[in-house]
Amino acid sequence: MNNNLSKLSGDITGQRVMLFLFPFFTFYMLKLDSVSFSENHSYGQNYLNFIVFLFTLILWLFADKQLKKLIFTMIFLSYLGEIIFCKLLGWYTYRLGNIPFYVPFGHAIVFASGYILSQIEFLKKHDNQLKNIFIYTFLIVFLLLFFLGNDLFSLISGALFMLLIRRKKWQTLYFYIAFCVIFIELVGTHYGAWKWKPVLYDNISTLNPPLGAVFFYAGGDVILVKLVQLYDKLLVRLSAKKQI
Repeated sequence: MNNNLSKLSGDITGQRVMLFLFPFFTFYMLKLDSVSFSENHSYGQNYLNFIVFLFTLILWLFADKQLKKLIFTMIFLSYLGEIIFCKLLGWYTYRLGNIPFYVPFGHAIVFASGYILSQIEFLKKHDNQLKNIFIYTFLIVFLLLFFLGNDLFSLISGALFMLLIRRKKWQTLYFYIAFCVIFIELVGTHYGAWKWKPVLYDNISTLNPPLGAVFFYAGGDVILVKLVQLYDKLLVRLSAKKQI
């Protein structure tokens, strides 16, 4: 899926309204799962679970057929990623020690928001200029995180992120998704909804959050697109067999 070739369809106005709401929704709704809110309200995470599910459902209804499949698949792929990185590897923990119900749906919202953002005509018109800005901006950020914050994890994973995007021919889609990821990571860790460990594997230092973690989101996005492409090919083959 190349954001320079794909064209947004479905209820475009509705999708862009949801995109506009995304930063405000994230900033105010994640507070329900914050440390401060939980001191006086014990069911904040339950409220957030319902609200995020509802937001995802509305976004899904506005989406075109392709984006619907991406959102649906992302929910399950994200949950698998949470099991690997949170539970098995233990890189970060959530406030209550669980994997909140809202998290996989939140990942789907993040992906869809980046996808919709990448399809805005003004941004597509200046894609080549923005591509260069994104490349140098991310490179500088990863280096600053290491030299000023001793974030070795972001230096390593950030380098892998740049290599991955280079392999994807510097598609700006992944940079837009990365911006959405960074925003939600900063808000979530600010509220204490989740927390990254300061040191991984005894000698890999991190910040809370390590912005280089965008590599793992981008990797998941690449897998997501491949899965949907395989699903589409399978449907074509099944349809061809029925016609024979």
